[in-house]
Amino acid sequence: MSALLASALLTSLLSPAGAVTSPPANAVTSPSTDAVTGAAGECSGVASDFDADGRPDTVVAAPYATVGGVFRAGEVTVRYGTGRTERLSQGSRGAPGAAETGDSFGSAVAAGDFDGDGCADLAVGASEEFLDARRPGEDGDGVVHLFHGSPRGLRPGKALDVTGFGRRAAGDRFGAALAVGQLDGDRADELVIGVPGLGVGGGIGVYGVKGHRPYTLTKETPWIAQDALSTDEFGATVAAGDFDGDGRDEVAVGAPGDGGQRSGAGSVTILDLAARQAGAYTQESPNVKGSAEKWDHFGAALAVGDFDADGRDDLAIGVPGEDLDANVRALDYGAGAVHVLYGSRRGLSALGSEMWTQNTRGVVGRARYADRFGTALAAGDFNGDGDDDLAIGVPGESAVQVLAGTRSGGLTRHHNVLIPRGRDGFGASLAPVRRADGSPDDLLVGSPDHGTVVLIGGAVRKGSYPGLSARRLRPHGSGPAGSLYGYALLP
Repeated sequence: MSALLASALLTSLLSPAGAVTSPPANAVTSPSTDAVTGAAGECSGVASDFDADGRPDTVVAAPYATVGGVFRAGEVTVRYGTGRTERLSQGSRGAPGAAETGDSFGSAVAAGDFDGDGCADLAVGASEEFLDARRPGEDGDGVVHLFHGSPRGLRPGKALDVTGFGRRAAGDRFGAALAVGQLDGDRADELVIGVPGLGVGGGIGVYGVKGHRPYTLTKETPWIAQDALSTDEFGATVAAGDFDGDGRDEVAVGAPGDGGQRSGAGSVTILDLAARQAGAYTQESPNVKGSAEKWDHFGAALAVGDFDADGRDDLAIGVPGEDLDANVRALDYGAGAVHVLYGSRRGLSALGSEMWTQNTRGVVGRARYADRFGTALAAGDFNGDGDDDLAIGVPGESAVQVLAGTRSGGLTRHHNVLIPRGRDGFGASLAPVRRADGSPDDLLVGSPDHGTVVLIGGAVRKGSYPGLSARRLRPHGSGPAGSLYGYALLP
């Protein structure tokens, strides 16, 4: 069984020591050398606007799609704001590589302005790609493809792999997760790449930081200095946010398999790359509610948003394996929980942190084992009041829970909504569609096991009323059975 298939099964049922390479201080890599020329001055600067028309575009990944008769090669579908649809795969329209069996192109997607021209660019992970001959029964080495935005739409760029980050390929699953952040204060965005099979315990790759060549970080990096086990999956999830409000993002790295004796309890590490400082959170950390248990998978999903509108980002952490029933059986999938840690002048803090479940007083619904509350998370201003709200995927219940943010204390249980839909794993993937015109954000919701994606429109509702409801739900595409259409979504 491939690692992506195992991850997909966890998504539908639960969620999705080598040497350390440090960046030479005097080395410079400029991603702009790969950009398509002629776009400067015409781009809108709108997040996920790949064709410079001022409207956000959406991306839906189907990493198990058959491409040109090649099984599970994978493809992504780009829907431009004009209504035009484009399908991308390896080898398509000049993209590097070729569609090969089991590559899983679309295992992760992310958008950012990697070349600083004002047009959004697209990164696509193909985590099961082998750099040489396929090794049956082993995890893929992985690659990440870059596509550059322009007034004509996306144009293929380079392909990244772990060898360009100073490492040797060894079943690392490079590109299993992707995040975009502003890590160095320049015009261009930087790309954080999850590499959960790197060395012992996993790692991340960092691409595009001014003054540095691409480099990797692991739990064994001296300034991170954490014990590493081969099952940790450090880098299975990644996110970037400015938790201290200094104008530069920090990186959150999920390791849902971490836990030592409590295998699979999970952890999340916050990395300040500029200060070279790291801090880890688990359910055993001071002021973090709950307790670490086997297979909780703390960190299986991450979302960054400003839930209290204080100008500092906050972090939501999915714990889809959390057991809330004393009668739960061994290896049953969890009812699930979500932890929220708030930003401060000193960075992310567990003081005042929250733990949300469907057993929380006032939260609509009833917690049941196998709900997997927290499998997917998305932050967006869905009600247009200036602070972010939190959407929580509950695929075992085939539903999405929405908590409103407030300026008076962050997320609130008041007026929360539960949006159910069928019995197709609705809520296994989520992504906010951020609007450039100041109108409320919308929400993309995927059911990858059934190959469907819907869009829930946001609406102005001031205060603690979420702007999302089942009344504003409409289809946003579908794919063939077994393709995992909707496994990853953008923006």
